Amino acid sequence: MLQLPDQFLQSISCCKGFEKDAFIEAHQTSSPTSIRMNPFKPAALNFQLNKRVLWNDKGFYLEERPNFTHDILFQAGCYYVQEAGSMFIEYALKSAVDFNESLVTLDLCASPGGKSTLFNSLLNNQSVLVANEVAKQRADVLCQNLTKWGTSNVVVTNNDPSAFADLEQVFDVILVDAPCSGSGLFRKQHDAVDEWSLDNVNLCSSRQKRILADIIGSLKDNGVLLYSTCSYSEQENEEIADWLVSEFNLESLSIATPSEWGIVETTGKINQSKGYRFYPNKTDSEGFFCSVFKKKTANEFNRSSKKVKHETFTPIKTKEKDLFSVWLDNINECEIIKFKDDYLLTNTLALEFINRYPKLYLKKVGTTIGSLIKDEVIPHHDLALSIHLSKHMQTIACEESEALSFMKKNLQQVNGSKGWNLMTYKAFGLGWIKHLGNRINNYLPNEFRILK
Repeated sequence: MLQLPDQFLQSISCCKGFEKDAFIEAHQTSSPTSIRMNPFKPAALNFQLNKRVLWNDKGFYLEERPNFTHDILFQAGCYYVQEAGSMFIEYALKSAVDFNESLVTLDLCASPGGKSTLFNSLLNNQSVLVANEVAKQRADVLCQNLTKWGTSNVVVTNNDPSAFADLEQVFDVILVDAPCSGSGLFRKQHDAVDEWSLDNVNLCSSRQKRILADIIGSLKDNGVLLYSTCSYSEQENEEIADWLVSEFNLESLSIATPSEWGIVETTGKINQSKGYRFYPNKTDSEGFFCSVFKKKTANEFNRSSKKVKHETFTPIKTKEKDLFSVWLDNINECEIIKFKDDYLLTNTLALEFINRYPKLYLKKVGTTIGSLIKDEVIPHHDLALSIHLSKHMQTIACEESEALSFMKKNLQQVNGSKGWNLMTYKAFGLGWIKHLGNRINNYLPNEFRILK
């Protein structure tokens, strides 16, 4: 039986919507398992979907938790396993942002990638998502999950939020899913209870303010900021929302939520800023909070910086581009640039961003197509999972057992034509092999290999 600390329960007793007995009882039940489908890779899954997540039309609950690691469609990026409450971010953003426009957007604390893949799914092909993660290993995981998602309008950066402090009026939308004390994860991760303390709540609140102060100047006038946590504490939620309104001239936005969803709308005590709380006894979710703001006008907190354009990356010439034309669909709608030995597929806004801010440490830009050796394309793993890959590639369609053997790098032989072959399962790319006739070379990177 999960024991919730008395000090924790007392600390959230005054939060709107909190019902102690029902809250404690909900924490004695298992967390619901939910997934969100990839709209770019529509697939018939190998397991049964249950009811839909009310606030996200691509989100579904599952009756049972399958072995996701061994599900080939999961490895192909056809869906993402995500907590249902955090899927509300899509609904909240749609209420405040016109996604028909070409937007420069930022997911500041992005790993492992659930909210980044959601955010990216809302953008059109001309927009760009900058997904940032300060921890190197977590940034690697973020790159892998965005690679599986398959889009090329992404830039992954590996920087402390302070690196964005000198960027002025850059982003149309910023998402800050801030590091927090994690009380909203107690039911799912029982060991998180042992890490909780009021001191940690206060430490997280201070850190959240520092992170937000670092990036607020990079939000354009009339731009939208979405702030979220997986905490129940007012110090990390409503008090932060009030602080944003008072310190940075932001307007708190209302989100219309049907009463049957069970989401609790709250207001701050000072500026009446709007917030949205998820309780496990009221919604089929874990603990979650978010608040949405619009930046009204320029203010003293905007940092001034010269927008000097550096031509570090330039689009490749027509001859090189022609070599990739058989590998890519709609190649003329994209930009292709060269970085060291690799060629990268991206778009104009992403190219402008990386040229304008060369001091940011880049982990991933768009989709890596591959390299050229004497005019022969050596395809990259990114390309195998890309939604931009040509429909006319030479492929080998695998059954589930064969696909699993490939993903474990145990496959020794397979029927197919000589040369490069895309290994597929239900028409979704998994990775490359080079068929040499009497044997094959498996080019699946080790970080994508199934080890279990």
